[in-house]
Amino acid sequence: MTGAVRRVAGMMVYVCAADGPPLAGERNAVDLVGDALGGDAGLVAIPVPRLGPGFLTLSTRIAGEVIQKFVNYGLKVAIVGDISSAVADSDALRDFVRESNRGRHVWFVEDIAALEAKLAA
Repeated sequence: MTGAVRRVAGMMVYVCAADGPPLAGERNAVDLVGDALGGDAGLVAIPVPRLGPGFLTLSTRIAGEVIQKFVNYGLKVAIVGDISSAVADSDALRDFVRESNRGRHVWFVEDIAALEAKLAA
């Protein structure tokens, strides 16, 4: 387990450690799903440093495959940290982040405090 389950705004959240293995594909996602479900978490918070190469480049399809794995297991997912430079470089990523943040299952937030505010809303 490369993280810890903690209660955030009343929800059990598996908060991944920033220094764990990079989230670079479905196999890594399955490991996190197992850790989260093992801790009865309903949401997985993934720090930006854990994102593997190409994750924020939507044309690689890594983000879509990984996020779909979480959703298939009934888990919400939050990418936690600053991705502003990647968003500035990609209209597609900017649109994806905006649409995700309007929904209920995938969010991009600056920090755990922003995640807490999102969950409390």
